[in-house]
Amino acid sequence: MPNPTIHPSADVKSSNIGQNTRVWQYVVVFPDAVIGADVNICSHCLIENDVVIGDRTTIKSGVYVWDGLRIGNDVFIGPNVTFTNDKFPRSKIYPETFLPTVIHDKASIGGGAVILPGVTIGIGAMVGAGAVVTKSVPPYAIVTGSPARITGYVENSTASDNSEKPKLVENAELQEGITRVGVGEVTSHSFKYVADMRGDLSVGEFEKEIPFIPKRYFLVFNVPSQKTRGEHAHHKCHQFLICVKGSCAVVVDDGQSRAEVMLDAPNKGIYLPPLIWGIQYKYSEDAVLLVFTSDYYDAADYIRDYSDFLKITGSKN
Repeated sequence: MPNPTIHPSADVKSSNIGQNTRVWQYVVVFPDAVIGADVNICSHCLIENDVVIGDRTTIKSGVYVWDGLRIGNDVFIGPNVTFTNDKFPRSKIYPETFLPTVIHDKASIGGGAVILPGVTIGIGAMVGAGAVVTKSVPPYAIVTGSPARITGYVENSTASDNSEKPKLVENAELQEGITRVGVGEVTSHSFKYVADMRGDLSVGEFEKEIPFIPKRYFLVFNVPSQKTRGEHAHHKCHQFLICVKGSCAVVVDDGQSRAEVMLDAPNKGIYLPPLIWGIQYKYSEDAVLLVFTSDYYDAADYIRDYSDFLKITGSKN
């Protein structure tokens, strides 16, 4: 395999650079930086000492990668992205350690975005151009704006190119019944709905339509519209979600594919079996989400780290 290609105008002091990496005009690389294979570093970039960059990553022009940055494999960093590593910088005054910032595999950061120190950009996440990221970004989330907020989730189906949003399952078109959403054993439900001048009614039956007898329920409400809930899976527990008032979107993920279901009527529900990563977002101001669970609360049953979830499900995404 070819050695790294370094432009004559670049000032590269590090010897820890992988095969087939290309370093272009006027790039400065400090001695202790570690850069993987097949990386493309465009012109007028600076990479400090305490930096690790994975394989096949692209860093476009005008990006300064400061101490404390950990950048994974297959990451895209757009032109003039600004990283920071000190929340309270002062001239000639340095912290004992710089806050670490971690960019996980397959994440993309649009041009001109600002990444504050100490945050994590999750696997496959997309940061919009010009966004100001003040908090960590979940896996596969799309964030935009200042401060950056979640506006969607990207598709991670093995049949996709990871750039599209997850398919939206429209059960509003369904009559009463159950349909698979294409993610594991997840099903979308449309219950009987009776309109009456005395008041409307919707009904569902456990074990017949909802595939378990619940031992617990909880309500989620008063959620700010920009916030997300869930972001976990269960080892054994089954869940069933109904937005009894207002609306919210549910993203389901089995580690191989993802779908989004909008719950916007009290006769709509979604069943989440074990080992399905679930996220709820796009809450309306008046949303009240009712969740039935097959088991009592058990903290040990939760899988809260997406990387752990991928290992448990055996996913290679």
